[in-house]
Amino acid sequence: MSPLPFQSCPRPTLGVEMDLQLLDADSLDLTPGAPRIFSVLGGEDPKIRTEIFQSMLEVDTGVCETPAQVREDLRSSLTRLRQAKPEWMEFACAGSHPFAQYADSVIYPAERYRLLMERNQWAARRIMTFALHLHLGARDGDHAVALINFLMPYMAHFLALSASSPFWQGEDTGLASSRITVFEALPTAGHPPTYTSWKEFETLYDALVTSGSISSVKDLWWDIRPRPEYGTVELRICDGLPTLSETVALVVLFEALTRMLDGEYRAGARPVPPPDWLVRENKWRASRYGLEADILVDQEGHTAPLRKEIVKLIETLRPEAGGSGTERAFAALERMVEHGCSYERQRRVFRRAGSLKAVAEALVEEFRTNRPVY
Repeated sequence: MSPLPFQSCPRPTLGVEMDLQLLDADSLDLTPGAPRIFSVLGGEDPKIRTEIFQSMLEVDTGVCETPAQVREDLRSSLTRLRQAKPEWMEFACAGSHPFAQYADSVIYPAERYRLLMERNQWAARRIMTFALHLHLGARDGDHAVALINFLMPYMAHFLALSASSPFWQGEDTGLASSRITVFEALPTAGHPPTYTSWKEFETLYDALVTSGSISSVKDLWWDIRPRPEYGTVELRICDGLPTLSETVALVVLFEALTRMLDGEYRAGARPVPPPDWLVRENKWRASRYGLEADILVDQEGHTAPLRKEIVKLIETLRPEAGGSGTERAFAALERMVEHGCSYERQRRVFRRAGSLKAVAEALVEEFRTNRPVY
């Protein structure tokens, strides 16, 4: 077995990747506009990148020390994109587009995406989904594994708060997050296998590479994974959120939670990951019911309302958070819990207007104004 080096991050730095939808301003359907954006920008750069389809962009931050830096980094990139946007294009952010058809998507001409399609066929052609990924710096591989195992019981919390994909291919799926169900059809996606040390992960990784299942860690599309080349833990379970303020609110929650968990690690705690069936069941409940889910809180089958569990978590973590904008972020989280996350807001718009185009219009408006449409 070959060692897998882990690039140490001495401090708990932050990073964010968010997927952006490119829409035709008239029809509000997805449009393959990424080449036009890059022609104006002069090509890709480290913070604005291609994605698998030409109707998507990935907006990344640099290495940030605080959630406030994340907010300013994303705001700067989004300002550049708005300046590069032609009049016939709009932007939106959500886990899915309400009515676009994946069969109409145009693949970006890159060898990695071609190979992805060649190997996974229909399963890959369907992944017209849009996510938010959160990174936290870890000191070494064992620290990263411990953080992942600490975070496993909270995966449903982040999925429910971010859930923004109730519609898929023009239909109400009955789910809060259809994205997570669509995406986990890929062979290396879904909730991760469990392991308790970096050595165990290296053994698993070596087997996957040897078998030809993956060629690198970036082929593991698990809901949470280590990124040794960055020195981070990457939380990938979240749908894209429609506003920058909601995105930053989740970053603040993530940063405060991991700060608390890292304190437990420094005090000697070594978490045991929950059993696979419990992780799977809670993920399903959050994807189906969102904040209305009752999640399992132990291996004996006892449950608790997820909405109340999130409120308790917010109250616990508020003293852990500090710095510019954190109070605004916690207020945004409380509004999401009380007045509705994106999946709920989108359904309210559809009930009022009876139109999925109206849902797309609301998503465009939320992204443009940075204000949720309640």
